[in-house]
Amino acid sequence: MSSIKDDPGATASEVSGPRPDMRTSDAAMRDPLAIDAATIPQIDALTLTRGRPLIVSDADEVLLQFMVGLERYLDTQDLWIDLRSFALSGNIKRKGTDEPVPPAGMPALLDAFFAASAHDLDVVPGAVDALAALSERAQIVILTNVPIEAKPRREASLAAQGLPYPVIANKGLKGGAVRRLAEMVEAPVVFLDDIPHNIASVARAHAPTHLIHFIADPRLAKLLGQAPDSHFHTTEWPAARRFIEERLDTEGF
Repeated sequence: MSSIKDDPGATASEVSGPRPDMRTSDAAMRDPLAIDAATIPQIDALTLTRGRPLIVSDADEVLLQFMVGLERYLDTQDLWIDLRSFALSGNIKRKGTDEPVPPAGMPALLDAFFAASAHDLDVVPGAVDALAALSERAQIVILTNVPIEAKPRREASLAAQGLPYPVIANKGLKGGAVRRLAEMVEAPVVFLDDIPHNIASVARAHAPTHLIHFIADPRLAKLLGQAPDSHFHTTEWPAARRFIEERLDTEGF
């Protein structure tokens, strides 16, 4: 598995290693146009229709309830997360004593969570119905920063819960991948993600993309606020659906 230093486009559920803060960093923004070598053949293998709009969605905290799943797992380990700041390291604490898990212990903890739960997270309410309706007007691809070996489990989990769309296992920022997808369809593109630096990288890689900053957990959304490069910010799929439909209407689709 990658470390967070190697994969600035990942959320804490998607990679091992401590994530002291999930805000944009200078290091994360060094190359917003890059695309991982393993991502390219996955994209090129897709069957996409040129001229048909494309929705590119992240998974964790957009389609899947990462924080709810993490809290459920932590409870089995006699731990809890203190959501006073938008970070994991230092905020995961032992029940009874409130002693934080030390930074050195975070990689093993997140590895264990990923192995036990990251392939079996609950779907965000409204996601299935919204994407089913939108799929009548647009193509849908799920772009998620999971290790390539985890792709089959994630794709199967999503499909079993009513989201049977192709999954791309990415590494790093997502701008390069979205740009490559956009070049394949030559039509309107919508991108949804919970991490601001992924949104920023897409804004720089493919400026016409409609950018939705989506954080399903309202507690996290309140802590972080709206990503500066995004065009819309929401915690709910009905609102995201309306925004996407309005954009498609405006562009004649």
